[in-house]
Amino acid sequence: MNFITVSSFDNYIDANIILGKLQHEGITCFLRDEYTVTIDPILTNAIGGIKLMVPEADAQQAADLLALFDKERRKHMECPNCHSHNVEYISNPQKSGNWLSAVLTFLFGSYAMSIKKVYHCFTCGFEFDELPDAPSPAFSPN
Repeated sequence: MNFITVSSFDNYIDANIILGKLQHEGITCFLRDEYTVTIDPILTNAIGGIKLMVPEADAQQAADLLALFDKERRKHMECPNCHSHNVEYISNPQKSGNWLSAVLTFLFGSYAMSIKKVYHCFTCGFEFDELPDAPSPAFSPN
């Protein structure tokens, strides 16, 4: 049985959540390079992250489910400026803390001091530190 990569992740939490969701849907899958990335996160980009592997025969079904999961996730992320759902949590290299961190890392060691991550709206370009509180769904006893 040939396995192929359908997605990759930069942290084990997201990878295991998606792994569990696919397994719940009946797709045989596993994570490659999870332990390497977890033990030494600096290698994440060098090895291509944690790879979600599925059988070649299930690749299309897995890709469709991943798209559905991403659509559901985006429903809960809304830009407070333009109300778009085209929002991602990213590292922003333009923040001064990242440049300072890069210089200090180069001079004093192999670990970054701090990485500034923000939510970025790809529709209007607005950046924010926290998601606004989403209204809770209405409770229905039936």
